[in-house]
Amino acid sequence: QVQLVEHGGGLVQAVGSLRLSCAASGRTFINYAMAWFRQAPGKEREFVAAISGGSRTSYADSVKGRFTISRDNAKNTVYLQMNSLIPEDTAVYYCAARFRVITTDNYDYWGQGTQVTVSS
Repeated sequence: QVQLVEHGGGLVQAVGSLRLSCAASGRTFINYAMAWFRQAPGKEREFVAAISGGSRTSYADSVKGRFTISRDNAKNTVYLQMNSLIPEDTAVYYCAARFRVITTDNYDYWGQGTQVTVSS
């Protein structure tokens, strides 16, 4: 089992920045691909970004150039730096993990989510 706890959500004005973090425990962190997803009210959950144990990354087109995913394997933590935020980024953001393979879906472990609200 992998336990995931997100931190860092909140209210921010448009064009502002916010950094989310996700602390993992339970298994060898470097063996897991980590990802961020988000779900806006009335919409399906969508992929945002992912990072492999070796720090190879993947991004949704909607956040490329604005968001950066990173990880600190010594701290068992993954981050999502969000810049140039727009109201459409408002959602609950979830951290997720799966063994080894970086992908845009089919993650096995999920955090509880953290709310990000971007005001215009």
